[in-house]
Amino acid sequence: MKSAVPCYYHLDVEVNPDRVGQVRRIMAAHLRYWNLEFLVESVCHCAESLLDTIAQHSADKNTTVEMWWNGKHLITAVSDNDQDIRPHNAPQGCLARIAALSDNWGCCATGAGGKIIWFSWRARSAERAPLVPVGPVPSLREACRTPRALSLPVPAFAAARNDTEAAITVR
Repeated sequence: MKSAVPCYYHLDVEVNPDRVGQVRRIMAAHLRYWNLEFLVESVCHCAESLLDTIAQHSADKNTTVEMWWNGKHLITAVSDNDQDIRPHNAPQGCLARIAALSDNWGCCATGAGGKIIWFSWRARSAERAPLVPVGPVPSLREACRTPRALSLPVPAFAAARNDTEAAITVR
């Protein structure tokens, strides 16, 4: 199995309802580039929920979106600088969707009074690569014919061996 190269993506964006779809497409493109196509819908849906909440309820629309892929886990974080909305006051529907769709999630406060909400997924090898190596593909365009059955001569040592075994059993 190939080892994955660690990847990181950072995007600073001023969120408004029109930009949410654009950020979703950018994130989806990066996930596909990292060969994480099976996570596109879940990751983008969670990030889109957070960005919609920030666009609707936050006074400061400046937001940072980050993604880390280390070969085993994908971690996505969305942070804002709004001091009006605290992690414990965030709309519960958004956090409930994130908890349902991700393997793990959390929230922490920043030094500037904002918050970071992160969510992660474990890589599942069954979804990424087959567990059994694939056999080689035949390179011949036509099948080879079966050789004709030929009677093979009995080697001389085989006849002597049979005589010896017969002599041993007689005694």
